[in-house]
Parts: sequence; C-alpha cells; structure tokens
Amino acid sequence: MSKKSLKKKLILAKKIKQNRPIPLFLVAKTKRKLRTNNKRRNWRVDKLKLKIK
Repeated sequence: MSKKSLKKKLILAKKIKQNRPIPLFLVAKTKRKLRTNNKRRNWRVDKLKLKIK
C-alpha cells in the first residue's frame, strides 16, 4: 500500500474543491445566465490525469 505524497494530496484536495456547483447567489446575481459549473467532474466517468510521482 503506497502513501500519498504531500504534493499529490494538495492537488487532490484542490480538485475536490473545484468539483462543486456554483453558489446560488451567483445564479441570482446573473439572472440565471450562469447556471452550471462547466468544469464539473464525475469520479466514475472523468478520471484525473495526474503526472505526479
């Protein structure tokens, strides 16, 4: 069983933070022109291509 390096852990944490819907106040502020996060990722479908050792 391998351990995660700190660099890999930080990158994975950032990807978790990026993978969320946009806030509702933003939908209201833009009068529903912005509705979805285009960079949303599903863990089963879209895999991360990380090149970290």
